[in-house]
Formats: sequence, C-alpha cells, structure tokens
Amino acid sequence: MILTLTPNPSVDRTITVARLERGAVQRASDSRMDPGGKGINVSRALAAHGTETVAVLPVGGPHGVIMTDLLREIDLSVETVPVAEGIRANVGVVEPDGTTTKVNEQGPHLSPEEVAGLLAAVDRHADRRLTWLVGCGSLPPGLDGDFYADLVRRGHAAGARVAIDSSGPAMVAAVAAGPDLIKPNDEELEELVGRRLPTVGDVVEACRDLIAGGVGSVVVSLGSKGALLVTADEVAHARATITDPLSTVGAGDSLLAGYLHALSHGDTPATALRTAVAFGSAAVCLPGTEVPGPDQVRAMHVEVVEPVDLALPL
Repeated sequence: MILTLTPNPSVDRTITVARLERGAVQRASDSRMDPGGKGINVSRALAAHGTETVAVLPVGGPHGVIMTDLLREIDLSVETVPVAEGIRANVGVVEPDGTTTKVNEQGPHLSPEEVAGLLAAVDRHADRRLTWLVGCGSLPPGLDGDFYADLVRRGHAAGARVAIDSSGPAMVAAVAAGPDLIKPNDEELEELVGRRLPTVGDVVEACRDLIAGGVGSVVVSLGSKGALLVTADEVAHARATITDPLSTVGAGDSLLAGYLHALSHGDTPATALRTAVAFGSAAVCLPGTEVPGPDQVRAMHVEVVEPVDLALPL
C-alpha cells in the first residue's frame, strides 16, 4: 500500500482562455474544479490503475468542504484531518497550446496539534503493509522546515520506503535525511544543488552527488524532454512526443505515480521510468489536473533514449 501525505492541499480551478492578456477582461471557454495537491494527485493516478493507496490531508474552511465533496465523487480512499483555517484554492489559466499560468495561495496556518494530527494519521496506516510513504508539495505556515526530514525517518522506522517531491528548504532538509527517492523537475534540482544544470550530463552529475550523500535514487522530470532516472547503478532517459497538450498541471505528479505503480508491480527501475513517462505524458493531454487512466497511458508511445545523450541541452 502506498500512502501519500499532502500537508498543503488545494481546490484547483482551471480556466481555459484563447490567449492570456495581462490587464484585460477575458472570457473563459471552459473551466473545471479538481481536488489538488501533489500527494492527492499521486494517489488519484495510482487508484485509477488499481494500486492500493490512501491520501492523508488536512481539510478546513469552505474549500475544505468542496475538497471533501470532490474526493467523495471520485471514490478515493482518504483520511482527512480537520484544521481550523481554510485550505487554499489555486487557479490555473490554460491557453490552447498548453501554456499554463498558475496562481497559488499560501495555505492555512497549522497549529502544533493539527500537525500532530497529520502525523498520527500517517502512523495509523504504518502497519497496513505500507510499502511507500510519499510526502508531496509545499509546506503551509506552521510546519517546521524539517517536516519532510522527520517524515523520512518516520517512514523508515515503519519499514517503508520514502519518496519526497517538494522544493526549497523543505527538500534540502529531506535530502539530508536520506529518502529512497526524490522527484524534482530540472529547475527544482538546480535549486537543490545550487548551480545551473544546462545539459543532461550536468543533471546526471548532480543526481550522483545526491546519491553519494544518501539519497536512494532520483527521477527528474525534464518537461518536453521526458524524464531521467539516476540510481547508484544506472542512468536511463525516456521521453514521449506530445502533439496535443492541454494542461501541464499535475503531470509531474502522474509521472511519480507511474513510477511507483510500476515498482510496486515488480518492474525494474528502468522499466518503471518508461511507465512513469507514459503516465506523465498522458496527463499533459488531459484537461486541468485530471489523471490518466489505463487507456490513455497505453496510447502513449514512449521512447527510451539509448545511449543517454549526456550533451543534450535542457
């Protein structure tokens, strides 16, 4: 069973416009509302493919009510923790070519008691054949920057592998605790290692430095160039051609879900990367933060780049 923890969830409103013009009154051609937050998206994608998962998240305020209703509609296994302040709502504006402009709110301030409630919810599932514990997304106010680092240690104590998908100081602290997997994009990886990474070779070198420091493996999403896997023993690169992109929001979450889904079904890391890219690419072809189902994933043609082109510019 894969448990995801999303400490800063959101109700995601996606609005489609013909062209985004700053300062102008514009009319939307479409809009939709989805339950959002990286961990929730990962669990949604896992559940769509039959992998057992539960999503832990705080809920509060009017958007918490909407979130609960949205999750009930998709029949996702969740454990919600009531909080006093309202969870956030994020807005994405999508143009016909898939270009997405996002405005994200900060999120609620969580009290120490509410943070303890989130962790207690994680602990309640620790003895349920927990294979992966996945910490995802930004931290809301009130959470210590070591929150994900503590989560890594908590997961390992329960005998589970731990994956972290975050950024900034929270990711730095988590990496120091030695997670089994991290899933940054190329920009987040640059922020993490503190230097520019203009080529695939530079990305590989940065990942190897992280692995030497205690990280188990790294999957880096590279946008239109696919994704890269670096472990202690191998490097793999896979990509897919997308001709009709609709929304990039949540694509990285689906990519992570695909990787964990494949590993959970016994695939090797390199094979799991192909599945991950199929998941992520299929998500880009769907509106809003809709997650791909088996038919959409099977329709994706994924190319494994062999040998890996270390000189490829990013």
